Amino acid sequence: MPSGSRPVPQAVVAPLTRAVIFLTLKLQPKASKPELLPFYKDLSGIVRAVEQRGPGGDLSCISGFGSAAWDAIFGKPRPAELHEFKEVIAGKRKAVSTPGDLFFHIRAQRMDLCFELSAQIMGRLDGLVTTVDEVQGFRYFDNRDLIGFVDGTENPRGDEAAEATLVGREDPRFEGGSYVIVQKYLHNLKGWNKLDEKEQERIVGRTKLTDIELDDSVKPKYAHNALTKVVEHGKEVKILRDNMSFGEAGKGEYGTFFIGYCRTPRITEEMIRNMFVGKPPGNYDKLLDYSDAVTGCLFFVPSSTFLDGLGEA
Repeated sequence: MPSGSRPVPQAVVAPLTRAVIFLTLKLQPKASKPELLPFYKDLSGIVRAVEQRGPGGDLSCISGFGSAAWDAIFGKPRPAELHEFKEVIAGKRKAVSTPGDLFFHIRAQRMDLCFELSAQIMGRLDGLVTTVDEVQGFRYFDNRDLIGFVDGTENPRGDEAAEATLVGREDPRFEGGSYVIVQKYLHNLKGWNKLDEKEQERIVGRTKLTDIELDDSVKPKYAHNALTKVVEHGKEVKILRDNMSFGEAGKGEYGTFFIGYCRTPRITEEMIRNMFVGKPPGNYDKLLDYSDAVTGCLFFVPSSTFLDGLGEA
């Protein structure tokens, strides 16, 4: 990288798309650094090759590394705040921590592009990884999740999104990177849909039809958007969400894949603790009466500059 130039980040703040595949993988014991590094150096070229087959599809791929995988592949130095996802337990509510070494967030306007890229990735990594979790997600109608509410309304945009998500001079070796926490939630839609609309709105903290935030005078302290609001030094600190719906109607499985990018995992972790434990303790997110977290992982997403330069290491 030329002296004085800034690292180019991965497509963390790219526009939201209609289709996505989330791949969470575990490294095989035989996976070696000499086999993995060429793949990551070539990844941007693989994305471009697939994108050419569907122009205008807005294909992108973000790749991240879990704490143990970082040590195995790169060693030191390490991103300053990279660690395994911390499990949170409060009564019957549990934010589980599950295995995950490598993560790919593949998104496009068309599922065929996502599928082709995921197939190319798995082909290159054949014999080196096992699949822990694969979710094919979709944007549901007017950006709603399967519980019927618009998702991601308060996402930061433009320069604010970059400021919220990208590591800066606080960790200069990893500037332009990002931390991402992912959780796969399964919903009890039968139970949720038995609630009247006003009660659903109180739980979420927004109106269902118009997506307007409830006034603080009527919003319960247990509302989802109240508990996931983090304020530091008098200013709200945001993360960037790209949550997607998924499901199999034949199995009665309906869910939301939560994915949150931030320049520090501490903010997302605080949001999750507030949801599961409550703020104060016991004042928990009532959405969790109808949703269970079945996965939980934390990854570091290095800059594209870092990945493209791996062959020089």
